[in-house]
Amino acid sequence: MHSWRYTVCITNIDVSFTRITSSWDTAEVNNYSINIKPFGKRAILIEWPKQVNESILEDILDFSNSFQNLNLPNWEMSAAYNSLTMVNNIEDVEFKEMEQLIQDCYSKRTASGTKIQRYLWRIPVCYDAVFATDMEEVSKSLKISTEKLIALHTSSQYTVYGIGFLPGFMYLGGLPTELEITRRAEPRLSVKKGSVGLAGKQTGIYPQDSPGGWNIIGSCPIPIFDSKLENPCFVNVGDKIQFYKISKAEYDLRKIETEVGIYKLEKTPLNA
Repeated sequence: MHSWRYTVCITNIDVSFTRITSSWDTAEVNNYSINIKPFGKRAILIEWPKQVNESILEDILDFSNSFQNLNLPNWEMSAAYNSLTMVNNIEDVEFKEMEQLIQDCYSKRTASGTKIQRYLWRIPVCYDAVFATDMEEVSKSLKISTEKLIALHTSSQYTVYGIGFLPGFMYLGGLPTELEITRRAEPRLSVKKGSVGLAGKQTGIYPQDSPGGWNIIGSCPIPIFDSKLENPCFVNVGDKIQFYKISKAEYDLRKIETEVGIYKLEKTPLNA
């Protein structure tokens, strides 16, 4: 069985954030130099150039789609930034044989194949002080007002470059440079589920209670991960996220609507 939509951990994230580009050119296939290596007895790691680049992410997803079309059993794949981890759930991997198969699949892939549908998701965030425990400190550090911080945070469409650390934790690229800030010097032992944070050149949502060192500026009332669902995480690598501001009263209402199953997230196809 191929599992693509839900991954519990991201792969190699040893990449440079000095260059973040936005290029979703699906009209042609880019050929990158890829590095294929063993990753334990049952896994293979494929690495692309160490850049945070949407055209590289597109290439990874195209290759993943092409490999799945080979209909080989028992393989799961986890994409993140510039890498793809391929895991066989049943048996050990014959690396040399798989290396050649991967090279052949990569060299013969085309951009004209069936694309995996990706979406732009609009996700509500409440930036009220009751949730935004680090907002004042972040605003002072960045030398901007809280109103400006919120306006900047909701202005961007963020690319989902990886899902991991926690099940459903999205690593989002595309943060405005004005909001770049280092992680907290002392991580918290407990960060509440739904907390929205900033760290480095990224933003993200904590999908469950967890220790964490990101700077918390708000909270999302919508569960990002629900183990009771057939598809526990609705977001996929390659999707985009845009946050929008809601009040505390709206936050409470969204929580109730979600609990009774009547809230529907807004989504727009990206490659319709």
